[in-house]
Amino acid sequence: MLVRDAMSTVVLTIGPAHTLRQAACLMSSRRVGAAVVHDEDSSGLGILTERDILNSIALGQNPDTETAGTHTTTDVVFAAPVWTLEEAAAAMAHGGFRHLIVLDDNGPVGIVSVRDIIRCWAPTRQRVPV
Repeated sequence: MLVRDAMSTVVLTIGPAHTLRQAACLMSSRRVGAAVVHDEDSSGLGILTERDILNSIALGQNPDTETAGTHTTTDVVFAAPVWTLEEAAAAMAHGGFRHLIVLDDNGPVGIVSVRDIIRCWAPTRQRVPV
């Protein structure tokens, strides 16, 4: 199975000036665990995850003043839609992260998460007898 078969095509893109609260609200309303941060003035594409927001709050930082750009991971590993799920899982395991931005020649086309891969690999849920 390929990344394009498992990825979410809901790609939330935000700017580096969004506050963490704004990012969290957008992520929550779209039911996604990560946002692509597009910064035309510097590094291009990065990723902000739920974990990044959680870590900031745990440090006592204010989600109304902290910006996505400050907490964005810019050293990103990107996946291609034609990668196998094994390749994506290996990249995640090697890098210690749970999301990959999926790029084609035109830019971001999806995000694949560990959860997406597990859904593809796990057998259909069956009711367990009590």
